[in-house]
Amino acid sequence: MSAPGIVISGLGGASALGGDIAAQAAAMSRPVAPLRPLAAHPEAGGEFPELLAGWIDDRSWLAGRKYGGASNAAVRAARAAVAEAGWTSAELDGCHVFCGTSRGNTGELFGIWSDRDPVRRLSTSNSMHSEPAAAISIELDIRGPWLTVSNGCSSGLDALALAFLTLSSGAASRALAVGVDFPLMPQLLRLYHATGILSTNNVSDPYSPRTSGMLPAEAVAAVALEVSDRPGPRVLAALANSDAYDNVGLPNDGAPTIRLLETMLRHPAVRDRRVTAVCPHASGTLAHGVAESAALAAVFGTPGRPPLSLHLMKPFTGHSLGACGLLDVALSCAFLRRGLLPPNLPGLTRPIGTDFALPAAALPFAPDDCLLKLAVGMGGRNAIIALSL
Repeated sequence: MSAPGIVISGLGGASALGGDIAAQAAAMSRPVAPLRPLAAHPEAGGEFPELLAGWIDDRSWLAGRKYGGASNAAVRAARAAVAEAGWTSAELDGCHVFCGTSRGNTGELFGIWSDRDPVRRLSTSNSMHSEPAAAISIELDIRGPWLTVSNGCSSGLDALALAFLTLSSGAASRALAVGVDFPLMPQLLRLYHATGILSTNNVSDPYSPRTSGMLPAEAVAAVALEVSDRPGPRVLAALANSDAYDNVGLPNDGAPTIRLLETMLRHPAVRDRRVTAVCPHASGTLAHGVAESAALAAVFGTPGRPPLSLHLMKPFTGHSLGACGLLDVALSCAFLRRGLLPPNLPGLTRPIGTDFALPAAALPFAPDDCLLKLAVGMGGRNAIIALSL
């Protein structure tokens, strides 16, 4: 039996790949890329009809009379993670809840999702970014504290980091991390376009010199964590830093990410393990591709380092903003449970100046190996967690 650690014991969620984590992992193994022109999306309002995007076909994930669409999806994903973990009502009682979201229930404010009971706009909880976390607490009868994290595209991974740090401190023995975003609505799409971060050519290859921006997507993911000796993927460490550079742009040399990676490699929980794989942020914007390539090459491209494989999720799922970091972790864990690393879509471009592997088939992952997951939020927030078995 393993020594106690912070174990990921339950997974839940949906994306363009499917309506549960197992279905999404199976889709990645076929492999498929379910991104489609936005013209077919039910709430995109005809904006950018040729832009490829990812969305959840089963709109019941958003449906419900009591909460907004993002909250309904967060509750459903949390229920799935708790059920898979096998937690009892008594075990849930002191659980801590952390929810990461970039846009929360923005659709309610814009009048996009109409299933909710009518309320005067801005007069009740549909004006609260924090509603998804509150809804999880209410519907699952969780009496421990809840917290919403809104750090842009690192939000979901930051929620997982806070859950890990809470359990590591001894403040609780169980925690839920949830990430959710539904950004495919006209008002937001126009804002993303004005910022210059939407793809202009539908290239879904984050390190290609032709990449031009993100392919937006919907997603929700939930991860149940506990202090336990049960088998399963484990979170070893969580760190973060900031660029202190610009609200939108980022330094081309990737220096803040280099510092973050090097600090993680020196972490006591990581330094004696083989870091064999990285799941990068790989946002799809050219500027981020340049910066992240430089960081990965500087840290892992030096002589004497173990061979490294990269595992890029957004070519499969699209970019789901605040949900993406946690979705990537949930999908990775579906493979780690089987002693594997997730595959990539075939034909992806390596970061410039590297010979990293981008395997199109799942690779073996040994118990002493370590997978690093990176996420980046607009404004220069950089986050990383370390996973093992």
